[in-house]
Amino acid sequence: MKNLILIRHAKSSWDAPLKDFDRPLMKRGILDAHSVSGVITNFLPKTYIIWSSTAARASETAIIFAQNLSYPIESILFRDELYTFDDRHLEKVIKSFDNSVESVILFGHNEAITNFVNKFGDVFIENVPTSGFVSLQFEEDSWDKINKGKTHKTIFPKDLK
Repeated sequence: MKNLILIRHAKSSWDAPLKDFDRPLMKRGILDAHSVSGVITNFLPKTYIIWSSTAARASETAIIFAQNLSYPIESILFRDELYTFDDRHLEKVIKSFDNSVESVILFGHNEAITNFVNKFGDVFIENVPTSGFVSLQFEEDSWDKINKGKTHKTIFPKDLK
């Protein structure tokens, strides 16, 4: 069985004239990331690895979650290929995971995340919001063979207000 948790980066700021890749989190994003990461413990597998896009907003979100989950920040795998908005590219990256890894928490971007969870999960989600948490479970033992999985749990910031 494979477990995949997809988390969309927290709300980012458009205030400064920065490249998209460099946009930081805004205050609301930081608060939402802390809020969601504070309630997900019971929905996580016993062991997992964390992968994150290298974009500022995704990596900052991953660090907030890691700190709140007592996950070593130096163990986060920051991957350039996760800076994608294309679900087919995201699928290719996920299907290339090492099969010795059973569970992955992945921090990334929309539209890739929403489209991926709708293709591979069994619950339609119109839009995975910023700081949104979606847990998928797959019966397959090989990442490259994952197909239709089960949407195990969703937690969105609006659910916690």
